[in-house]
Amino acid sequence: MDCTETNKKAISWLKGNLDEERLLHSLGCAQEASSLAEKFGLDSKKAYIAGLLHDCAKCLSKEKLFEIGSHLDLVEGEDTNSKIIHAPVSAYLAKEEFGIEDEEILSAIRWHTLGRADMTEFEKILFLADKIEPNTRDLDFRDRVLMFLQDDNKENGLNRAMLVCYKETIKSLLARNLKICKNTIDIYNGMLN
Repeated sequence: MDCTETNKKAISWLKGNLDEERLLHSLGCAQEASSLAEKFGLDSKKAYIAGLLHDCAKCLSKEKLFEIGSHLDLVEGEDTNSKIIHAPVSAYLAKEEFGIEDEEILSAIRWHTLGRADMTEFEKILFLADKIEPNTRDLDFRDRVLMFLQDDNKENGLNRAMLVCYKETIKSLLARNLKICKNTIDIYNGMLN
């Protein structure tokens, strides 16, 4: 995979299809994912591409999201929620529109919103980068998450950072009287064990 060409194509496409805030978020997520990948000894170029493309389906209408989603393997909640169905649809677009074949990239994009049990480090990095990139996210929250990533035991720090993100997500959903996907609760409970 030629990362430079893929990055150029992705950035050009994103500039033409995303609004300015979503573009800033995607660029920030790409940079954050790349930095975290380096820190954890993972492929930073692949993480950058995953970060660029993680929200590429956000430009689609709800109708188009659900149309594409109807052909994908969705978990409970994704098939009815336009805020979260973009993740599997973005993985689909990354493959179909940009020719991404790397399963590690596609899986990270696929699970960056809800997460899943037994996530890989690469998937966790994109999940976290999406929540803490500095261009559009809360910087105090970012600092709290980054504090856990300084843990000498990298796996422990990564898992604790994930737990903070899940707690914040659940708290936010409760405060807004929104449904919490069973998947989210199961993952959170699993992380406590």
